[in-house]
Amino acid sequence: MRALVVEDDSRIAADLGRALTAAGFRVDGTASGQDAWFRGGTEGYDLIVLDLGLPDLDGLTVLKRWRAEGCDSPVLILTARGAWTERVEGIEAGADDYLPKPFRMEELVARARALVRRAGGRAEPRIEAGRLTVDLNRMTALVDGVPVPLTPLEFRLIAHLAVHRDRVVSPTELLEHLYGDDDAREANALEAVVTRMRRKLGPGIVATRRGFGYLLEGGA
Repeated sequence: MRALVVEDDSRIAADLGRALTAAGFRVDGTASGQDAWFRGGTEGYDLIVLDLGLPDLDGLTVLKRWRAEGCDSPVLILTARGAWTERVEGIEAGADDYLPKPFRMEELVARARALVRRAGGRAEPRIEAGRLTVDLNRMTALVDGVPVPLTPLEFRLIAHLAVHRDRVVSPTELLEHLYGDDDAREANALEAVVTRMRRKLGPGIVATRRGFGYLLEGGA
């Protein structure tokens, strides 16, 4: 799962990055509304956490531009503004959820996970695909009911396949969701992660559609 954090307070941004990373997200960050507008419109994010009080281009304008241009990533608004009219304005502009500052990181993570589940058409945190069960809250994977130990990178990969279990996921999309902007994104790095994960999960879990990408058995 891939998240974009748009927050100009460096301390809050760092806290958000740590909390979402610990929850299984691969996190990108920016303090610029202009940069956020570009990234949200050109990158595929499972979640965007958006502060309204940005210095160059305010968050509400960024959100309106995203929605007008067809960006449908789930957006969780953060703001120090407390008026209910401003919350309504944010929701009507296309936000999916709203969290006023100050807030507890545990609540933000819970809301973030719920938004990702709903975007994938699921209300429950447990996703089943054939013999595999992925629990997005507990960050666990089970095969035939038996827990399988996965690294954070391996879990992000299997979680993304699980959230999108109804379709084939391309290698390019998986690379974007697994690695940060400064990390290597070579196809052979992805193949190495898939090979290790298949070794742990066993056969008949992750399938390959040659020339297209990967999917879970029991999915598309």
